[in-house]
Amino acid sequence: MKILRRGSTGSLVSMAQLALKRSGFYSGRLDGIFGTATESAVRYYQYSNRLAVDGVIGDSTWRPLEKYIKGYFRYTLKKGDTYWLLANKYGTTVDAIKRANPDLNANFLKIGQVINIPYGYPVVPTEIPYSYELAALVAEGLRVRYPFIGYSEIGKSVMGKSIFCLTMGKGSKSLSYNGAHHANEWITTPVLLKFAEDYAEAYSAGGSIYCESAEKLYNETKLYLIPLVNPDGTDLVTGAVDGGEFYSRAVNISEEYPNIRFPDGWKANIAGTDLNLNYPAMWEKAKELKYQRGFVSPAPRDFVGEAPLSAPESRAMYDFTLSHDFKLIIAMHTQGEIIYWKYLDFDPPRAFEIGEKMSENSGYPLTVTPEYSSYAGYKDWFIQEYNLPGYTVEAGTGVSPLPLSQFEKIYRDNLGILAAGLSEV
Repeated sequence: MKILRRGSTGSLVSMAQLALKRSGFYSGRLDGIFGTATESAVRYYQYSNRLAVDGVIGDSTWRPLEKYIKGYFRYTLKKGDTYWLLANKYGTTVDAIKRANPDLNANFLKIGQVINIPYGYPVVPTEIPYSYELAALVAEGLRVRYPFIGYSEIGKSVMGKSIFCLTMGKGSKSLSYNGAHHANEWITTPVLLKFAEDYAEAYSAGGSIYCESAEKLYNETKLYLIPLVNPDGTDLVTGAVDGGEFYSRAVNISEEYPNIRFPDGWKANIAGTDLNLNYPAMWEKAKELKYQRGFVSPAPRDFVGEAPLSAPESRAMYDFTLSHDFKLIIAMHTQGEIIYWKYLDFDPPRAFEIGEKMSENSGYPLTVTPEYSSYAGYKDWFIQEYNLPGYTVEAGTGVSPLPLSQFEKIYRDNLGILAAGLSEV
């Protein structure tokens, strides 16, 4: 994590404020502005934890704070410790500690053993902007709390960040959901991460997810979640990248398109390729349409790339999909509160029927993609390649990036769509 100090701004400051709030040292706004209140909280935290008191968040301060974002900490057992005593001391539950330590017998704990203790709050934050670092820490926290969640890296971004996948289920029917192909649509990342957490908790507790038995879904399906396809672009939009070579290049690109807000209007990867226009599904037609509108070189949005799959992020999604047998995919986007289900004249078996269920659950109408956006998308390529159900969900309303004040409604609306994919595949 880069050094944060008074005057710093952006999503990394919001994350630090959240960690300080969860640790009990900060009660101010999670506004991403490192002002006097944040600096005072940092100094208080440093003093209380016997760190150098300078009001600056560097590695020595961030390392102990990080556990509040991951939602768990490592604890060395002492004489007399029991799960019950530890749960009461740290505000969690015996079941949560048991889940996070599946290889230990609670009746035969040994002094000196190191265990995972989850905190008593949900891991996935929904009140702050996302960055790659936040998403990665949250993913780690989910995997510790719910060790049955699988993890893999499907590729790297332009800047070398991991494009990761979380896996849940042991059934024979595989499906995949992805978010944040577009940088300023990053709100879809916490939607998918929260869905993973709610699904995992429901499965652990023998409960349901949108009136569907979580155990039944888990036993019948295998879900692959790629919550952050475009980590570099997301970091650009939310302020986690605000300097260096790649940032400077993005600024130069943006100056060629003065009518597109920077960085809020940025949809592309950090190199200026629109990832959802970079798949081999009539890419040449997409190129023709976008070139007509002036997007003929790297741009904040709508540049289709030098060739299909020229961007490492879209190539990673393409290769990952080819290596699996997905029966259904959902690509999460914003905005419009609508579900796109077709590509050209392809009519995959049950695609309309499943889409109607998604529409019923969410209130989002099911429709076809307008021609201007009809080509070279991930959903388009999937339907073309497999003739199986594929959906682009446009969540929320307004201008992207959508404000987090919409998150609860967006999640409530889309929970039924995500659950329908699992139940209907």
